[in-house]
Amino acid sequence: MIALLLLVSGMMRSTPSLGIAEGTCRPQESGPAIMVAARGLKDRIGNLKLEVYPANDKDFLADDNVLLSQGKVFRRVVEPVPAKGPVQLCIRVPRPGSYSLSLLHDRDGNHKFSLSVDGIGFSANPKLHWSKPKAAEARIEVGSGITSTQIILNYRRSLFAFGPLGKTSE
Repeated sequence: MIALLLLVSGMMRSTPSLGIAEGTCRPQESGPAIMVAARGLKDRIGNLKLEVYPANDKDFLADDNVLLSQGKVFRRVVEPVPAKGPVQLCIRVPRPGSYSLSLLHDRDGNHKFSLSVDGIGFSANPKLHWSKPKAAEARIEVGSGITSTQIILNYRRSLFAFGPLGKTSE
């Protein structure tokens, strides 16, 4: 709450840690939360950044500062890519309902998306074009417990091709 007040008053800049305290799952916690299985990783380097947004076009992928200053949902989880085994991330949501998720494979660890280096995916796995998907294409319904889903990551494959890789390091 203090972070939200500082943000609204203009005293807080956007940082990679915004939304993490609210999004972190705790052991034995029953929900509401989303358990995401990341599929189609290009390799096992860097970090994974999972973010939750309101499921509408105005707010989906909007600036975290803006969302938090308006009292809207924004959650984030950042974890290193595990060296082996299944890749799962858990993220809490404030209540059951509709949300849209993005998952970034930040291969170079610079905290931002680079089309030539990183991978990205969205809940419901919409086919990606040269613009962001609509929130409805990435919508997930979350119940009062833990909702499981999978997100398939997409990478640049050539100058004009962007999509899931055929071969993965899962």
